[in-house]
Amino acid sequence: MANRVMHFEVQADDIERAKKFYEKVFDWKVEKWMSADDKGGEDYWGLMTGPDGTPGINGGMYKRGKEHPVYTYDCTITVEDIDKAVEAIKKDGGKIRTEKTEIPKVGWFANAIDTEGNMFSIMQPTEWKPK
Repeated sequence: MANRVMHFEVQADDIERAKKFYEKVFDWKVEKWMSADDKGGEDYWGLMTGPDGTPGINGGMYKRGKEHPVYTYDCTITVEDIDKAVEAIKKDGGKIRTEKTEIPKVGWFANAIDTEGNMFSIMQPTEWKPK
């Protein structure tokens, strides 16, 4: 189903410190999903917030960037056609912060800002299918 929040991301200055925090405070499972050596281009950790089949979504974590640091959770919305979604965001007063980028074996991704200055992301999955 399209147009649902499918994923969230946390940026961290210190990955190990953040990992320990989420594991201890919320009992989340944190595991490395991607390495900077992979085609994804950065180290990336999965955040499993609960068992499959229960309400809620899982997320990811990566090192906070210096160019565009974010101090909030970034939610990702599934879209059927990323090009149409990008066009609609721009047409209706939003802005595209990060142009359409392919995440190999996952999907097409873009980062946007709504009319109120809130950041969010969109993804058109390719090989990866949300649970």
